[in-house]
Amino acid sequence: MKPFGQLLESLLYQPARNGKLALLVDYLAATPDPDRGYALAALCGALTLDEVKPALLRGLIEARADPVLFRLSYDFVGDLSETIALMWEPSPAATPTPGLANVVEAMRAMSKAEARRQLPAWLDALDGTGRWALLKLVTGGLRVGVSTGLAKLALAQWSGVAQADIEELWHGFAPPYLPLFAWLSGAAPRPSDKDSLGFHSPMLSHPIEDGDFAKLNPKDFAAEWKWDGIRVQYKSRGSGARLFSRSGDDIGAAFPDLIDPPLLFGGLDGELVALTPGEAGMDAVASFSTLQQRLNRKTVSAAMRERIPVAIIAYDLLFDGDSSGENWTDVRALPFHERSRLLEAAVARAADPRLKLSPLLDFADWPALATLRAASAPRPSVEGVMLKRRDGPYLAGRPRGEWFKWKRDAHLLDCVMMYAQRGHGKRASLYSDFTFGLWRGGDLLPVGKAYFGFTDAELSQLDRFVRQNTVQRFGPAREVVHSREEGLVLEIAFEGVARSARHKSGFAMRFPRINRIRRDKKPGEADRLEALEKLAR
Repeated sequence: MKPFGQLLESLLYQPARNGKLALLVDYLAATPDPDRGYALAALCGALTLDEVKPALLRGLIEARADPVLFRLSYDFVGDLSETIALMWEPSPAATPTPGLANVVEAMRAMSKAEARRQLPAWLDALDGTGRWALLKLVTGGLRVGVSTGLAKLALAQWSGVAQADIEELWHGFAPPYLPLFAWLSGAAPRPSDKDSLGFHSPMLSHPIEDGDFAKLNPKDFAAEWKWDGIRVQYKSRGSGARLFSRSGDDIGAAFPDLIDPPLLFGGLDGELVALTPGEAGMDAVASFSTLQQRLNRKTVSAAMRERIPVAIIAYDLLFDGDSSGENWTDVRALPFHERSRLLEAAVARAADPRLKLSPLLDFADWPALATLRAASAPRPSVEGVMLKRRDGPYLAGRPRGEWFKWKRDAHLLDCVMMYAQRGHGKRASLYSDFTFGLWRGGDLLPVGKAYFGFTDAELSQLDRFVRQNTVQRFGPAREVVHSREEGLVLEIAFEGVARSARHKSGFAMRFPRINRIRRDKKPGEADRLEALEKLAR
């Protein structure tokens, strides 16, 4: 655990991306299997240890230290793992220092009661950094600025294998990735990719910037709507069908109406959307809030399938299958315009209402496309347009200059800060999570929570305001003054709004962020809930 703890601490205090990359490469080179594989999985969010909950950890520290002192310390520090690591007084009994692989494999086999007995012994054997790393590991609270993309780049630099090749096979491996490291280290040949029902890393886009339009020729790009659903990959052949989320999770059990019978034979990339019963064509595509009612379910009732039918809007073809369901052709290397022609033919052959073709948009230049994008505003199922290079292949990852997303401009409303809570990791000592509301009559009702969009300097201002204007405390959260005359107005940018039974206001913003601090406005001048209700309608 000590090398893993040192890696986490170094990553946490290294702000530069290239610096983090160098730390990861050095760790991969110096650490043996299976420790480096489990470390990689933990950093990429692919390692789940379910037996340790915050309540269990609070019980352990309150049995070892003064409970009142712990609660006061936790309120000040704001991070449970860091608080326990600093306060833990090791027992004098000598115990061997646990290794990362030992911890992970033991935790996977433990019950909650066994974890409660074992954790104190491990904490006793480690120093402060090791205790912090252990607690972060078992709670899944690693926030050290490492994305899966950065981890793959580190693997490529360490091994000398192209990142595109790693992307191609990434989702075929499971922690601790022993076949992956055997291949990358040269100890084994490249693993076979014959399972055509396996997940393939998707092609991702870049947000388009204003300066990009002058560099890009509109004749080189095709455009289509950016649908507001969830990105999926669909695979089917004679042996069955599978449905994957963008991250590679098999979500077929939640959408059996797309699996049996299969939509078509082959493999495609698309957007899973909800439909409005009784509507036809693309007008039947419902808002994302409708689809949310079917997400994250292990099973779905027949009544819900009938009330909220779903479909896939197909926008790219990965594998073209024949009518027998046994023969596949990998078409990812073909240019996009050829894949589009094959996709149109495949959707026509399927002739299935559960499968729709994403139509290409007719535009002559960027101003014409901008007009189409603006005209899509009343459609809740569309959130902008996608641009795809006509002669480009389908490449795993996020290649530059190939795919762009041009989302509609965000909505803006002036809201009033109501509550604040400390963040995690580098923000553990700062109030960085802010709940805000809109006026209805004389009441301020919460409509969302944001924890990004501001600069470091603005975060310091927000943190100072919270500390100087707290009126009540609720554990780690603080209520700040929010009357019509006193308080802080925040301009909130958000992508959409949905009705929500969890919010007293009845509404919740989608993807809210703090756009700017409005010190020029009094709270009484902030927007009213009716403005959000109008957007929801």
